[in-house]
Amino acid sequence: MRDEMNTQTDGLLIVDEDACEQLVGRQQAFDAVQDVFAAMARGDARNFPVVREALGHADAIYGFKSGFDRSGQVLGVKSGGYWPGNSQKGLTNHQSTVVLFDPDTGRITALVGGNYMTAVRTAASSAISIAHLARPDAQILGMVGAGHQSTFQLRAAAEQREFEKVVAWNPHPEMLPRLAEVAEDLGLEFEATTPEGLGAQADVIITITSAFEPLLKKDWVKPGTHLACMGTDTKGKMEVDPALVAAATLFTDEVAQSISIGEAQHAALKGEISQDAITPIGAVINGDHIGRSNDAEITLFDGTGVGLQDLAVASVAAQLAKNTGLANKVTL
Repeated sequence: MRDEMNTQTDGLLIVDEDACEQLVGRQQAFDAVQDVFAAMARGDARNFPVVREALGHADAIYGFKSGFDRSGQVLGVKSGGYWPGNSQKGLTNHQSTVVLFDPDTGRITALVGGNYMTAVRTAASSAISIAHLARPDAQILGMVGAGHQSTFQLRAAAEQREFEKVVAWNPHPEMLPRLAEVAEDLGLEFEATTPEGLGAQADVIITITSAFEPLLKKDWVKPGTHLACMGTDTKGKMEVDPALVAAATLFTDEVAQSISIGEAQHAALKGEISQDAITPIGAVINGDHIGRSNDAEITLFDGTGVGLQDLAVASVAAQLAKNTGLANKVTL
């Protein structure tokens, strides 16, 4: 969403977290992320190698995600990471900032708060997968995980199908009331259950945890289910049984990340799936892949989180902030 932001006249736009929340809603995030997934599949946009390192301080993980969307003319980098002790300080554990540059000159154009944007773009990704891959008659939504991101996921998912009920499980059940409140706000029945009970009921399942062991087994998931695995992606992560991954029709945002740090890494390492078995979701968006082929098929979207998602929503925020006067400006 580039409106020829001229750095010579506009200077540097600073869009803080409050402005991002005011300007970028679920639909804007959905549209921006869907467009960039489509551009990736066409070869019009690419992510650059990710840098992700343990700081050796405050138990923090810090890194960079960057890329260039030629079709959208968006260039930039997201810098940030995970500080597990932040919650005790009243801060969000995930902290990040997006820096945008003019692809024609390399001049910096905007600094955009990345915390809210990370949450809304991650929810948009799973919502896109539901829109394109879940059965049209899906009625029950399963939620595995009840952390900060889960409420964003629930609200975005609820807009994609006519769900009637939410079933949820979290390893710390005292956190489930926040999901129950959102479900009530959406007019949906809510039930706290076991992982087995969740799999037996749900037509769509979203996993949003930091697990390193399977929380859902293959035999617990019924035919026709769509899964969106959206939890923290890193070496060793595992939210669902690798046998379930191998049995499903697989889709992802970026194949290279899916098999290296995403949900497909274990099945790939065991030789149970090949890289060719995973389809970029952008191919479905572009009409180059059918997506779900029948009502009994289990589909799985591995949302690994790519830098281009962050750049896409940050570009929307910067343009809207410029248009509405909500951005602070610094002359370069």
